[in-house]
Amino acid sequence: MSHEHRELYQQVIIDHGKHPKNFHEMAQPSIKRVGHNPLCGDKLVLFIQLDPEKNKILDISFQGEGCAISMASSSLMTEAVKGLKIEDALKLFTGVHELVTGGSQGLSDEGLEEKLGKLAVLSGVSAYPARVKCASLAWQVLKAGLSEKDKDQIDQEVRTE
Repeated sequence: MSHEHRELYQQVIIDHGKHPKNFHEMAQPSIKRVGHNPLCGDKLVLFIQLDPEKNKILDISFQGEGCAISMASSSLMTEAVKGLKIEDALKLFTGVHELVTGGSQGLSDEGLEEKLGKLAVLSGVSAYPARVKCASLAWQVLKAGLSEKDKDQIDQEVRTE
């Protein structure tokens, strides 16, 4: 990763960490999931409003507390998946999971941005294995919330250990 990209990525993480987007409780979500990373102490509640006819995420928000990476990843995730079909949000989950665990190492900075857009800022996390769970908590909670077997249960806890 180039020095310029690293600085830009760090700035985006800091901005989203300090001023997260979609940070509020949703009044009547279709799905509510609680996520907790006991290793780091990150906690979040994810609220998802689905359009069941179109199989689409109408709205998504979160509340919680955690490190800058956890908050930034949650914020970026809500921006990225709002309006997506569930299958596309789950594909994005796979791309981000590969990114933060080092599976996208063959892609250039431009390739990452083309594939994942603003989410490419999370690429630096793979160099710090202890931070992977921080960056992936919200994504794991999203995946659990959108899974077919759990979709009918509105409130459920997800733990990353």
